[in-house]
This record gives sequence, structure tokens and C-alpha cells, in this order.
Amino acid sequence: MAQAKIQAKMNDAMGSKFSRTLSMADRSGQLLESLDQLEMRVEALRETASAMEQERELILETIQSIQNGQELRNVSQGEREELSLTANRLMGRALCVEVSVGTIRNSQQEEALRNANSLIDEIVRKLLDDMNSGRERLLAVYAACVTEAPPVPIDQKFQALVISCALEDQKKIKRRLETLVRNVENAGKNIKIMDHQKLEDPQANGCQ
Repeated sequence: MAQAKIQAKMNDAMGSKFSRTLSMADRSGQLLESLDQLEMRVEALRETASAMEQERELILETIQSIQNGQELRNVSQGEREELSLTANRLMGRALCVEVSVGTIRNSQQEEALRNANSLIDEIVRKLLDDMNSGRERLLAVYAACVTEAPPVPIDQKFQALVISCALEDQKKIKRRLETLVRNVENAGKNIKIMDHQKLEDPQANGCQ
């Protein structure tokens, strides 16, 4: 009888231990499931913030394009002043929106990004001094970021830098270069339009 009671107690103890083990496993599974759901939400948050960041860049670029575009020169002075004030107001409001998606980098990626940005900054300065020469340099580094066969030689040094950057930084570098290329092309179009109008203007050519 006493032995049966002892055996029963041992069975109860083993059962209790077994139940605790299952309970701990269940809790661990629930925590893991919660973390999986949170990971999806974090990635969705980063994607949304990244999309907002790109939208901000596009808005700023569009406003700047309007400010520097030929269309603004083809309106009356009063309208131009009013449109410029509106564009400046929108630019100021857009600049007040701060969206930033950080990127985790190792030391090699940080150095690669720093060198890549430094090289792009150098090209921007060159564009301001010599548009034609700077444009050739810009297209060479941009060719290093695209997958399709470019019509210009690829800057191999810059390509190596981009490959060494984190994936998110590679995308941002490409977007920055795309914006610069568009700005240079638009600037070239504006210059051509102005030259063309000057040639076609009878008064400008001394014709009556």
C-alpha cells in the first residue's frame, strides 16, 4: 500500500514536470510567433518609410525643376513672381518633412559608402564648373549602377565601391545618380530651348 502511494506520487511528479516542459515549449513557440509577426511589421514599416523618403525626393526634384524650368520664363513677370512664391513655400514645407531609414553597416561598407559619396560630390562640383566634362564623368559612374549594357564606358573603380556598399545604400546611390542625370539632361534641354528661341526670334537676329 505504501509502495503504491509512493509510486503514485512519483507518477504525479513526472506528470507535473512533463506538463511544465510542454508549457515552456508552448510559451517559447508563442514568443517566436510574435517575433515573426513583428519582423514582418518592421520590414513593412521600413518599406513604407523608404517609399515616403523616395516620394519626398521626387517632390523636391519636381519643385526644383519647375523653379528652374523654361516654362516659368514664358509667363508674365507678375505670374512668375506669384508662381515662384508658391514653389518656394512648397519647397519649404517639403523640406520640413524628415524621413530617414537607417542602414546597418560594417566598417568596410561604411568606408565604401563614404568614398562613393565623396566621388559623387566631386562630380557635382565638376558639373558646376564644366557641364560637358562633368556630364561624361557622371554617365560613367551611373553606368556602373545599371544592369543593362550602357552606351558609355563604365567607371570600374566606382563600380567596385558600389558593390562593397550595403544593398540599401546601393539603391540610394543609384537613385541619387538618376536624379543628377535627369537634372543635367533638363538643364541641357533648357539651354537648347533658349538657344533655339534666340535663333528663331526675328528681333534677336536683327530682322523686322
